[in-house]
Amino acid sequence: MLILAAGCAAPGPSVEEARAFVDDAEIRLLEHWIVAERAAWVQSTFITDDTTAIAADAQTALIGATMELASQAARFDGVTLPEEIRRKLMLLKTSMGLAAPEDPALQAELSRITTGMESTYGKGLVCPGDGEDCLDLPQMERMIAESRDTDELLDLWTGWRTISPPMRAQYARFVELANAGAGDLGFADLGELWRAGYDMPPDAFTAELERLWQQVRPLYESLHCHVRAELGEEYGTAVVPPDEPIPAHLLGNMWSQTWANIYDIVGPARSDPGYDLTQLLESNRVDELEMVRYGERFFSSLGFAPLPDTFWDRSLFTQPVDRDAVCHASAWDLDFESDVRIKMCIGVNGEDFVVIHHELGHNYYQRAYQQQSPLHRTSANDGFHEGIGDTIALSMTPEYLAEVGLLRRVPEADRDLGLLMRLALDKVAFLPFGLMVDQWRWKVFSGEIGPDEYNEGWWDLRTEYQGIRAPVPRSEADFDPGAKYHIPANTSYTRYFLAHILQFQFHRALCEVADVDGPLHRCSIFGSLEAGERLNTMLEMGASQPWPNALEVVTGQREMDATAILDYFAPLQAWLDEQNAGRSCGW
Repeated sequence: MLILAAGCAAPGPSVEEARAFVDDAEIRLLEHWIVAERAAWVQSTFITDDTTAIAADAQTALIGATMELASQAARFDGVTLPEEIRRKLMLLKTSMGLAAPEDPALQAELSRITTGMESTYGKGLVCPGDGEDCLDLPQMERMIAESRDTDELLDLWTGWRTISPPMRAQYARFVELANAGAGDLGFADLGELWRAGYDMPPDAFTAELERLWQQVRPLYESLHCHVRAELGEEYGTAVVPPDEPIPAHLLGNMWSQTWANIYDIVGPARSDPGYDLTQLLESNRVDELEMVRYGERFFSSLGFAPLPDTFWDRSLFTQPVDRDAVCHASAWDLDFESDVRIKMCIGVNGEDFVVIHHELGHNYYQRAYQQQSPLHRTSANDGFHEGIGDTIALSMTPEYLAEVGLLRRVPEADRDLGLLMRLALDKVAFLPFGLMVDQWRWKVFSGEIGPDEYNEGWWDLRTEYQGIRAPVPRSEADFDPGAKYHIPANTSYTRYFLAHILQFQFHRALCEVADVDGPLHRCSIFGSLEAGERLNTMLEMGASQPWPNALEVVTGQREMDATAILDYFAPLQAWLDEQNAGRSCGW
């Protein structure tokens, strides 16, 4: 029996105890992750009351175990630990992106709310007129991409936003419970917990995002100015005033997050890109499964092993006709080893061809780091995970399309302006949206935006960052944030902003490794084993080291850098400057 002398404190936990705690925690968490992932897969691909309840139960168990372990980890806060163990303790706290109060009843309530909101979103239908001929989201997305009738566009835009008001009270309760859980872990709110997962203090990460945004903001504002002017020509300045935010229903996307679908309105005259990817897929009779095969073959050309048979047997590639499913594209790793899948209601079009490569990027990343310990089986930061597949998609140049037999003749270089504009309407237009979604959420979590001003706060930020506005008056009876999947699904969105920065930075570096000559926008790393080896070295690291170390492996840089975007779109920027001369820019 140990007798302590008077005035002597009991010895604190040792490094060995901390290491043993982390090892045991990883084993326990991995078991819960697998169960929750399998339940979530069934719930997302076969939405019923029962599958929603099963997924909620699995989520409740995971939340409970994570909160219990994170609370126990607090006893090591004052212990001097090796950096690997210290990072794992932080990864443990931030592993879910969701925290819950210690009360099991409140944990169960939070799980019911999150799974319930996602199911509400996935089952969303808009039934105009007499209630017949209801439209689901994929149908409405196709229509809003193709229609040029402002009345129809407005009906589609407002119609989808009727599915989200029922979530509003649930979301307010979700914020209350999640913030309480974050507080139990020592964070001011859930937003601070999210920002703590980037190997830097939360405030420093906020400043980093602003630095990156300021690098690309001038390019976005030039694109916005041109697009607004061309929309004014198309629909009249009474509909699109030349010095105000753009009405959100006119940009070819349900959330105005990408604008490529209005290329026919705003693209450069006499600068036809020379091909249309959707038409190429159709004319070559490429079906949904073959689109995925193209993605697999690209990764194989870089030296990656083919996808397992289970991927092809178990993935969801097309929209089920006999049941409700969440059609939002996503990548899955059900056993955190080799059971990788995608869930996607694929349409045979150019946009989904790119999305497939995005999702496969997740799957190849998941396979690469499967030998890491459980807490390191994720990306260096979440922007890395989102950026890998998009890096590959940047290599889908005309030369690549010709090499794989989709395109008969490579267009001349004078068509590049059209190609750059089409991509900018996707990539550059997305940047402020990718940033503002979590700006809104972080203000909600901190209380700066209260439950009685959710919608007003949402539109204030959309106007500030994107220069767009709601096409009709909105009120606090609406809940427009909930019409975007990632809000009810509680999926952080800053990762997509970071991914749009990183993919160009990766692309520039890998083009140098592949020794490809010519402008950056004409570079394809298809077939480069050297580029594939460099990329795979980073992917295999998972989260085992801070993200600057992983970034350095591919790029030689330790800081995220948006100048690669400016390099890529430099010819377009020069053209936009010419077009915008004499125009009123800004909003």
